[in-house]
Amino acid sequence: MSDESRPSPVVAAANGSESGPAGGSAGSRTAAVIPAAGRGVRLGPGAPKALRTLGGTPMLIHAVRAMAASRAVSLVVVVAPPDGAAEVKSLLDAHALPDRTDFAVVPGGASRQESVRLGLGALPPEYDVVLVHDAARPLVPVDTVDSVIEAVRGGAPAVVPALPLADTVKEVAPAAAPGGPEPVVATPERARLRAVQTPQGFDRQILVRAHETVTENVTDDASMVEQLGRTVVVVPGHEEAFKVTRPLDLVLAEAVVARRRLNDGF
Repeated sequence: MSDESRPSPVVAAANGSESGPAGGSAGSRTAAVIPAAGRGVRLGPGAPKALRTLGGTPMLIHAVRAMAASRAVSLVVVVAPPDGAAEVKSLLDAHALPDRTDFAVVPGGASRQESVRLGLGALPPEYDVVLVHDAARPLVPVDTVDSVIEAVRGGAPAVVPALPLADTVKEVAPAAAPGGPEPVVATPERARLRAVQTPQGFDRQILVRAHETVTENVTDDASMVEQLGRTVVVVPGHEEAFKVTRPLDLVLAEAVVARRRLNDGF
């Protein structure tokens, strides 16, 4: 995939054929956008979160492979730190990735929302289904990815994988003083609550419209589509699609990788 016609400093790598994805027609192609421009300060000092290693391999590479594992995904666009596109491009070149999938790297912006928008802008026009996936969710199984894609191709404008909550949730009011007790104001019905994961899947035109018009109360891309008044649907998520945010999450992720390698030769 060539980006020479684009005025922005896009760094791209083409690693596959231009044929449509398995299971889809030429008019229903799927691309994945992975925003990976954040620093991940909660993991502590060191490399950006997406470049931290997991089982000896950067989390970003795990996330890219997770998207490319779906035969429906024919393009993965990684949105790199604004000054780190060349480094991320070299990282992708240094690791084995599926030949059937194209890969590209674009510089990101100052916020996640801006980075996703820049990733969307790098997609060729023939892609009409878009996944947005957190680089910090490196272990999402391919079955979850495929379920999201199938739901979008089935007509849903936006799809999120999610899990039921195991814990009771309390809504609280601000504490009277910083660090003080927070008064509980409500206990939501747990059976109706879900913990949302990624990849989130979208009809491309709807997601582009959301990024053009929604600027406030943005928690994830699906919430932007909700603000357009469009329906977002949920498909089952997976317990291994958790987000690696804190040091303890790294310990759990390492255990999952070790188990996969032992059982599946992952």
